[in-house]
Amino acid sequence: MINAYCANGSLKTLAPADASQQLPPDVVWIDLLEPTAREDSHVESLLGVQIPTRDDLKDIEPSSRLYTENGAMFLTASLVVGAEGPDPGLTDVAFILAGNRLVTVRYANPKSFRLFIDALGRAGETMDSATLLLARLMETIADRTAEILEQAAGRVDKLSTDIFLDRGKRRPPRFLEGKLAEIAQCHRLVGKVRDSLASLSRLLTFVGNTPLMRQSEGDDSLCRTVAHDVETLSEHATFVSANIAFLLDASLGLINVEQNAIIKIFSIASVVFLPPTLVASIYGMNFHFMPELEWPAGYPLAIFGMLLSAIIPFFVFRWKGWL
Repeated sequence: MINAYCANGSLKTLAPADASQQLPPDVVWIDLLEPTAREDSHVESLLGVQIPTRDDLKDIEPSSRLYTENGAMFLTASLVVGAEGPDPGLTDVAFILAGNRLVTVRYANPKSFRLFIDALGRAGETMDSATLLLARLMETIADRTAEILEQAAGRVDKLSTDIFLDRGKRRPPRFLEGKLAEIAQCHRLVGKVRDSLASLSRLLTFVGNTPLMRQSEGDDSLCRTVAHDVETLSEHATFVSANIAFLLDASLGLINVEQNAIIKIFSIASVVFLPPTLVASIYGMNFHFMPELEWPAGYPLAIFGMLLSAIIPFFVFRWKGWL
């Protein structure tokens, strides 16, 4: 799908079937969403730049993700997708500055792009330059990443409350095991956010050091502001990640404590019932010469001895603080 946006935010459609179609002069942004090979070729013929394929976007070397070729700047960043779902991931998005036009190539639809498209033209600001458009888009991506990170921090805070508060109440079976799954999900999301912020930081540093961005003082200032925001978000993501690691260790520790408490109960029960078992074993041997077997009160005395031998260890354990 090829979406072309003008400086005022209006949308125009580019059809690859029309080979004679010319690019309107007021178009500043061409957004390629899951483009086909034919759509890539059509945009290449209109702009004279090579459009990276899906496989090209997967390169992880900085030299393959950030470079300048034939007067055009090629940038690739990883953005978080599916943050609200159970399986968040990263999608690679290409940003191409070709002349005074911005081209984006993406094979997913991150929420930051939807927010940016919805906001085009609303504030009355005219995006008359590709560098301004890129800076504003980066600002929206950073804001969306901050929102995702804030939601993750809120989930971590709720997990902390569930794990550490109201410990005196009886918890459902496997309560902490279920919390481990939620902690793992938060860890996965924050890990994706950190990877995305790292790629955005490299991109903004590369763009900020190019003469193209320095031509406009306002665009350069905005780019540096977004770069500072990304750096701050990276520090916050590291803090949230440390909290998640603490919750994981604490949950595992509490699980061990609960398991030890169960083993402790069984151990104390076995010790408490060992003396009565000894008494019952002695009088269950049925030797012929056992004077207690002839006593009329032998049976109740044996029962009393078993109860007394169970009660005395119980109070001794209570006195020692083992119960």
